Amino acid sequence: MPGIASHRLAPPLYQRQLPARPRSEAKRARIIEAATQHFAEHGYHAARVGDIATALGIAKGSVFQHFHSKDGLFFEVYKQAVRSFAKYLDAPPEVRQGGFFEVLRYWLVRTEHLVHEDWIPYRISLLGNYGTDLVLKREINRFLITEDPYGTVDLVRFGLERAELRKDMDIELIVSIIDWMMERFQDALLTAELDPGLFRRQNELPEKKEARIQQFLAVLQRAIGTAAPGAARVAGRKNHRR
Repeated sequence: MPGIASHRLAPPLYQRQLPARPRSEAKRARIIEAATQHFAEHGYHAARVGDIATALGIAKGSVFQHFHSKDGLFFEVYKQAVRSFAKYLDAPPEVRQGGFFEVLRYWLVRTEHLVHEDWIPYRISLLGNYGTDLVLKREINRFLITEDPYGTVDLVRFGLERAELRKDMDIELIVSIIDWMMERFQDALLTAELDPGLFRRQNELPEKKEARIQQFLAVLQRAIGTAAPGAARVAGRKNHRR
């Protein structure tokens, strides 16, 4: 599957972009806005740069002048979409007072809002995570590690300061575990086709979904959490409703 780079030793073109001149910022923003809607509606592979340019009333070459390639354009769209999401510690103060695992639970319970309130950026994030080629996916992973758009590092430090997380584990490993597991579990809660067979029954009652979340948090707590107090807090939320 063709990627951004035509040669494995050459960095993708979008890595070598110069900062946009102020006079072109508005045009770049318009292109990104139109491309976001187009990618969300058509998917990555079916999207056409020519159609985006036509919708904007500009030449196709103008898009390539700013972004060099379809992959370069999508990468900018992806970054903007992911940056629009709230960070973990943007949870309400009363939730943060409950601790590290309560913050995770808050966002898991609110997972459905990603579809109902933030459908377009969430769709873009799914495309970046699952629907692009390996070259682009590598750069997306690099961006996520470098920028930490969800604030996972700050969340882990928050948990360590509260003595809820194990201090014998490397902090980068804890961050990676949270990123991997939370992303995959949230996607599974929303999109059964991404994880066919993960949950044997579909269209289960809300109580079943709540139970899945509690089981997930219990597993995560046993993996990276400290002693029983944290587990007790998670278990104590089983019958709680927001």
